[in-house]
Amino acid sequence: MPKRLLLFVSLASLAAPAFAVDPAIKKQLEKLDPSTRLEQSCDTEAMSRINKDSTGFKPDKVIAYTFKDPIPGDNSLDAPGAVFRSKGDWYHLSYNCITGPQHINVRELNYEIGEKVPREKWNKYYLYD
Repeated sequence: MPKRLLLFVSLASLAAPAFAVDPAIKKQLEKLDPSTRLEQSCDTEAMSRINKDSTGFKPDKVIAYTFKDPIPGDNSLDAPGAVFRSKGDWYHLSYNCITGPQHINVRELNYEIGEKVPREKWNKYYLYD
């Protein structure tokens, strides 16, 4: 998992507009195995979307597997137990993501933001500042 988090941190800093993949992100995603690529593409898109929507959140991290394992499909990922970090706090997140066959271009993303994760639960779920 730490390797995946490290890759996410580097990809997150390059977040691109919804449904468009920046060439630098595409190059990084192409280096990943298909299942990791699917998860990273969807996490990056979720972060980008939440950042642009009128929620007031400014996410800098999304993790698909914190509370429940994501459910991959051929070109989709359901992440009912995801989280994101915004302005130093973590929030529950669930999303459904559909990509193209290369798992790079996100074709559809639906998400729902949940409650803030209490700080006293961060250690249990490996969340951090």
